[in-house]
Amino acid sequence: MNRTVTALAAAATLACGVAHAAPPNQRPPVLRGPIAETAYDGVTDDLLTGGLGKTGLLGAAPAFVDPLHPTPAELRRNAIHTNYRALVDYTVAGGFTVFYGPNIDVNGNDTLGEGKVAGREYLVWADDGSGAQNVTLMVQVPDSFSPDAACIVTATSSGSRGIYGAVGSAGDWGLKHGCAVAYADKGSGNGLHDLMTNAVTARDGTLGDATTLGIESQFTAAVSDADRAAFNAATPNRVAYKHAHSQQNPEKDWGRNTLDAVRFAFYVLNERYGPLDGQGVRRATLNTKNTLVIASSVSNGGGAALAAAEQDTEGLIDGVAVTEPNAQPRHTKKLTIRQGTTTIPTIGRPLTDYFTFANVYQPCALLSSQAGLSLHVAFWPPAYTASAENRCAALAAKGLVSGATVAEQADDALARMLAYGWQPDSNFLQQSHFRFATNAIAVTYTNTHGRFSVLDNLCGFSMANTDASGNVIAQVPAAQAGIFSTGNGVPPTTGVNLVYNDSVGGAKLDFLATSPSTGTADFALDGALCQRSLTTGRDAVTGAKLSGDMKAKSDRVRAGIGEVQLTGHLHGKPTLIVAGRSDALVPINHASRAYFAKNQAGGSGSDKAGNTRYIEVTNAQHFDTFIALGLFLGYDTRFIPLHVYFNRAMDAMWAHLTSGAPLPPSQVVRTVPRGGVTGAAPPLTAANVPPIQATPAPGDLITFSDSTLSIPD
Repeated sequence: MNRTVTALAAAATLACGVAHAAPPNQRPPVLRGPIAETAYDGVTDDLLTGGLGKTGLLGAAPAFVDPLHPTPAELRRNAIHTNYRALVDYTVAGGFTVFYGPNIDVNGNDTLGEGKVAGREYLVWADDGSGAQNVTLMVQVPDSFSPDAACIVTATSSGSRGIYGAVGSAGDWGLKHGCAVAYADKGSGNGLHDLMTNAVTARDGTLGDATTLGIESQFTAAVSDADRAAFNAATPNRVAYKHAHSQQNPEKDWGRNTLDAVRFAFYVLNERYGPLDGQGVRRATLNTKNTLVIASSVSNGGGAALAAAEQDTEGLIDGVAVTEPNAQPRHTKKLTIRQGTTTIPTIGRPLTDYFTFANVYQPCALLSSQAGLSLHVAFWPPAYTASAENRCAALAAKGLVSGATVAEQADDALARMLAYGWQPDSNFLQQSHFRFATNAIAVTYTNTHGRFSVLDNLCGFSMANTDASGNVIAQVPAAQAGIFSTGNGVPPTTGVNLVYNDSVGGAKLDFLATSPSTGTADFALDGALCQRSLTTGRDAVTGAKLSGDMKAKSDRVRAGIGEVQLTGHLHGKPTLIVAGRSDALVPINHASRAYFAKNQAGGSGSDKAGNTRYIEVTNAQHFDTFIALGLFLGYDTRFIPLHVYFNRAMDAMWAHLTSGAPLPPSQVVRTVPRGGVTGAAPPLTAANVPPIQATPAPGDLITFSDSTLSIPD
């Protein structure tokens, strides 16, 4: 679609008065309740930075005037602060305010000052009327939006984040280009239910009583008062989280949520810019023929954009540009991925499959000499190293790793992870990812796919605040009051941790838990093996098929996994997929590489013709924000920010859709680490982040032929 041509045609149509023939602007039926509209002046407050500007984003989050009762405006401001910084390296040395950031214009120059964006923000629920879904949709319309050059960019939240989860990525890019930005929290947003106090979060982030808020809460666990009381008596001070405990398996609807956000954007734009006819009816003059729509985002949001493109039967989406997408293609057994001369042995497994595998082996593998420790002692005390050693010994005793020493067992565990699809480039990341992601994601996704209740304590796990000894404590009121701003939707977040209820001696923080089968502190191995068994349908130790209650639970989990897998059929939509070769969270052999291969092998005719391109970036991994954190040792010297290539992919898609510029060929982009001393790496320069090439060197081209995806070393 050439937006310039269609916009001129639309303008001519309007001038001729044909706009009155446009259909009435109809509110999408999925929307529930009133639409909240707020105007921001771009001075005291704004769409992109919450009034903080680049200077405020560089600093710490502002304090609430009353920490126990923050206002909706304060919660929004701090949520933007948290979420913007959560997806980028927010240090100047790492590229923030130099290569990207609110002050950087669409040409990559530092011309926008504090980078505040004036405009209007619209919020509404997407729901079936029950309040059980309550997907938050938001549209931001900058004052620079022009109906004569209309564009929409989707910004579905990454991870399990709330509605502002993609403000620093797709939101930033879209607003600067004068586009309306269509956000969705995917029904997995940052919704907490404190089961002891019955406190829940409202859509504006404030806390309220679940009974009082009713269907206006972000999330209320589907439990009766009697069951909740019994649960609290048996397991006090626990919380439920929306992604894990909504019993909706929301991921199956992430594509639909993204499309709903686009429909909401069209409705909002036509309400604001559509003409009134002689009967006072607002007409929908902005439509798919004169409005450019790019589906975009990162991580889970990127996967949602791909799902939306697959499900788009209305022609809403013109192009797709995503980075590090959680893309789970089905039926990849006939595909091969080869890097250099090496055939990757395991590819295309669903996220819950490879996360439950990692949750068994990663705590041992991180001790391998090939991995290296990447966390400061503040994040990884000596007790954790002892637990990792115990995990190795326990795996060996169960016949799951080989080796007579911890070193040999750790090397074998890492070798098993590499054989299961991880890249050697990500070896260094195993410790930090287990500490902050793997176990919580394994718990969250086995729960959500099986639609389990918080009352089920699946595999012995629950969620709660814990003290320094790992014992469960009550929620901290001030932390809970601000969790809309600081939470990310999965533990560990804002004091909420994973608890292993079945630990010897009583419930314990999972990192300090003792498994009944081993009698040692081993990061709750028994719980991890339970999750692995539910995912595969076989006993994780013996390999025997499950039976009875375990089989019934496994059937639920496996059915839920099947609901979220993708086809790879993008209906010929121009698509750019960008991923970091070192991604240890969403390994490329299971996600980006596998999805691209599936698309090339089994898509529609136009898919096979090459409308989808895959860009693989060396020395890039999933969490740019970890580069900025000094307690993550070695990230700044080893890795470049993938966000630079998110913006470049968006620029390339924009140029393709607006002026017909060809998309770059599939290729490996070879970056240069900053090097230097950990915690004090030299500033990022253009030499560290070379461009995506219009004509890559032959040795950098990614090709697909005869069911084989070939990636250069």
